[in-house]
Amino acid sequence: MNHIVTVQEAVTAFADFIEPTNAELDAIEQEMPVILADVDLLDAHIITLDRTPTELDARRIRRARRRALAARVALLNRTADASLPGGAA
Repeated sequence: MNHIVTVQEAVTAFADFIEPTNAELDAIEQEMPVILADVDLLDAHIITLDRTPTELDARRIRRARRRALAARVALLNRTADASLPGGAA
């Protein structure tokens, strides 16, 4: 019989150094509208998994998909504006 040994000490030994940096937390905060819109889209799809989608379900999915795309476009526009030097287009 082979014993499985955990490496808990090795994983948690460097836990203080694994924390996200402020830059990573800021990036997550900027992406949060996209994440939330994707969650809404997934919720709309999950609702229809165990039944035939109704017209209301189809509208809910379309609205959620539009919100997710709009959130992605807004994020891309924000990051593009921030990355262009001198305000060049």
